[in-house]
This record gives sequence, C-alpha cells and structure tokens, in this order.
Amino acid sequence: MIKKYLFVSLLCLFSCVSAHANFIFNANCVEAYKDILALRMNDARALIKKEKQTNPANGIVVLLENYIDYFSLLASENKNDYERLKDNRSIRVDALEENDKNSPWYLFSQAEIYLQWSFLKAKFGDYMSSGSDAKSANSLLKDNSKKYPDFLPNKKSLALVNIIFGNIPANFRWIAGMLGMKGNVQYGINQLVELKKQLPRSSYNFYDDEIIWFLCVTDINVLHSKNSYDTLIGYLAGMDNNSMLKVYLQGYVSSKTAHNDETIKYLDAAPKSGQYIAVPPIYYMLGCAKLNRMDGDTPAALARYVNEYKGTAFIKDAYLKIAYFYLLQNDAEKYEEYRKLARGRGNTIDGKDKIALREASEPKPDIDLLKTRFYFDGGYYSKATAQLAGKDVNSFKLTRDKIQYYYYLGRINDKINKNADAVLYYQKAIALGKETSYYYAANAALMIGNIYEEVKDNAKAANYYHQAIDMKAHDYQTDIDNDAKAGLKRIGQ
Repeated sequence: MIKKYLFVSLLCLFSCVSAHANFIFNANCVEAYKDILALRMNDARALIKKEKQTNPANGIVVLLENYIDYFSLLASENKNDYERLKDNRSIRVDALEENDKNSPWYLFSQAEIYLQWSFLKAKFGDYMSSGSDAKSANSLLKDNSKKYPDFLPNKKSLALVNIIFGNIPANFRWIAGMLGMKGNVQYGINQLVELKKQLPRSSYNFYDDEIIWFLCVTDINVLHSKNSYDTLIGYLAGMDNNSMLKVYLQGYVSSKTAHNDETIKYLDAAPKSGQYIAVPPIYYMLGCAKLNRMDGDTPAALARYVNEYKGTAFIKDAYLKIAYFYLLQNDAEKYEEYRKLARGRGNTIDGKDKIALREASEPKPDIDLLKTRFYFDGGYYSKATAQLAGKDVNSFKLTRDKIQYYYYLGRINDKINKNADAVLYYQKAIALGKETSYYYAANAALMIGNIYEEVKDNAKAANYYHQAIDMKAHDYQTDIDNDAKAGLKRIGQ
C-alpha cells in the first residue's frame, strides 16, 4: 500500500512538472522584454527573477535571458564579456529542448538563440561559427513555419535570415556556399515591412520595437537608402519614449543620413539614469556630430567614448577627431598631444582606425579641406561649398589634398543633385588618385556607378563599378569592392 501510494505521488509530481514545462509569454514576460529592448537590464532581470519564482519552467525566461546577453554585448562590444558568455548559447538551447514540444515557441525560441549568437559571433569575428548558427536557426524556423504557418514571430526571424544570407560580403560568400545557404535581401525587407503592418492587430504587437530596429539598421547598412530619413524617423516615433535603444537609433539614422543637428538633439537627450546600461557608441556619434558642427564641447563626448568603451572600434579615430578639433582651434600643443594618442592607442581592425593611424602620421591636413570634410559629413553642403570658394586644385601642394579637393567637390555636387558636375569632379579625383592608397578614387568610381544606376544607364554604371573593383591596395577596399559588386548584381551584371 505504501509503495503504491509512493508510486502515485511520484507520478503526480512528474505530471505536474511536465504540465508546467511550457512557454508563457505572459504580461510579466512582455514587460521584461520591453525593458530589455529599452536597455533597462536591471529592471528586466528583476521581472525575470519574479517569473522564475512563479513559473520556474517557463521557457520564455530562457529566451529573455539570452536577449539580455545579446543586447548587452551589442552595446558594450566587450570581447572579454563575449568570451565569458558565449557558452550560454549551448546551455540555453539544451534547456529549451526539454520544454513543451507542442508549442510554437519550442523551435522558435531555439532558433532565436542561434540567430542572436550568429549576429554576435559575426560581430566578434567568429565568422564560420556565425554562419553555422544562422543555418541552424534557419532550419528550425522553416520546420516551425510548416507546423505553425500563422505564428508571426517566425516571419520576423526568417526575414532576418534572408537579409543576412542575401547580403553576405563577397569575401565571405564561400561560407554561405559551404553551408548551402542563400538569401534575398529585398524579400527579407518586404517581409519585415509586411510584418510591421500585421503586428498591431495581433497578440504579438510587443515585437514592434524590435522590427523597427531591424528596419532601421537594414535600411542604413544594407540598402544605403538616400531618402529614407523621414520614413525611419516616423517608425521610431512609435517606439517607447523611455527607451535608450530609441535614442540610439534616432541618433544613428540621423547621423547616417546627414541630419547633423537632429543627431545632436536626439543624443543630447539620451537618458542619464543609472537604470540603463552604458552605450558608449552614443558618445562617439555625438562627438562626431558636434565636430561636424564645430561645437566647443566636442572633446568631452569623444573623451567619454574612449574612457568608457570596452571594444576595439574607433579609438584611434576618436583621438584623431579630438586632435582635429584642437587644430581647428589653433591649439598646436593639444593637437600634437591627441595626434600622438591616435598613433599610440587603439588598433587598426576597423578601416576608420587604419585611416586615422595614417592621417595621424602624415603632414597635418589643410584647414579648408578639413572644415569642408566635417561640414560635408554633417550635411552642411552650403558651408562646405563656401569653404572651397575661390580655390582651385593649384591652391594645394600635396597630391593627397589635390585628390581630396576634387573628391569633396564631387561629393557635394552629388548630394545636391548636380550630377553632371559631380561626375566631372569624381573623374578628376579618379585620374589623380587611382594609383594611390587613398580610398577617394575608388569611392568616386563607386559613386559615379550609383549615379548612372539611378538613371538606368547600366552600361556606364557597370563600367564604373568595375573601375572601383579594379583599383587595389587602398583604404576601405573590402567595403568599396563589396558595394560595387552589389551594384553589379543589382543591374544584372
């Protein structure tokens, strides 16, 4: 009798555990997810702790904990944290495999963890492992899509896989080939846009901010859209007003579309509360924007970036920009101090830092060209034009400066839609610079290719895309080559 009672008791116990092993994206989890997207990680952790106490076997908790790692590493870019946390991927997938196999969240949550670590591994240089994780995510998502065709979160992640594998840089396509993976960028973007319309009418509307994030990043980094500022800022207006991610994206979109005053306005308004995790790239963007406008407090933002940032990118560039600020203030001593720091600190993994090291080792730049460069980067095209008024190519002694003179005249005229003048100046920059290691000539060829592509003159566009690719051993070569090859692909060449 005792044995029978014990058997029944154990059976009930395991039945209860099994019944509670499930996926419940309840109100508590939704709030935790929203806090993560707003980069309020401590608030999110408190809600997750509460959920664990109430529903200890809720698989959504595992997914949310991965979101915390994901966004924290994206914000900090701390390699040591990445190495410390990356084993969490396998631990969490294993934990999810023990959960409710009859839920649409079962395969999806595993796929999300693979996909998030795919992004992180690519960011930290583990490209082969990144591709493998993306393939695993894709396989799980496709299986889940067959089982639950109306499960909207699936569509979000399938769209991202399409974008990832449709936009792999040419020098990494061998990985996609080895994995047997293909993608379609435009199809993926169309999926995200359609999902953005569907979410408000669904029970998954809490995913809206994440979709907006992906739309913004994709538009800026993949499509390189020229006139998308109003659309993207319109999307961002719908995000949580207390979100640090919203502030970051507003600044990012503004800075990448040459809306410099708006960049400063948004980033200056970033929340100061300690409830948010640190996002040092905000201060890099803010410092660059302030330099473009030549604000007096430029050094403070850039100094905060180099002091707080734990990653590798833009350290040399930030120090050089501080040096240039002081050069424009005629402070030769401070200029030399920060030029020396640009040479001695940071590394040259990123192309910007490679250029910063070289510029910090070369003769100081021409002041008019330097101001032109910053005005141009900020979208102050009339000021940039005025800075070069009364000058011609013979006003400059160094070949570097002569190439820059033509290049920036080309860029300015390009931005104000004076295509004929832009092409003329770009061609002169190519003639002077095609044998140098500066990127100006190759990028000028790429820009001419873009101009001809827009007016549907594909033969001329292809000619200049090939010219860009044929120039070798210059700055930003991989980026320019990839963009030119993408251009050739768009026009069917």
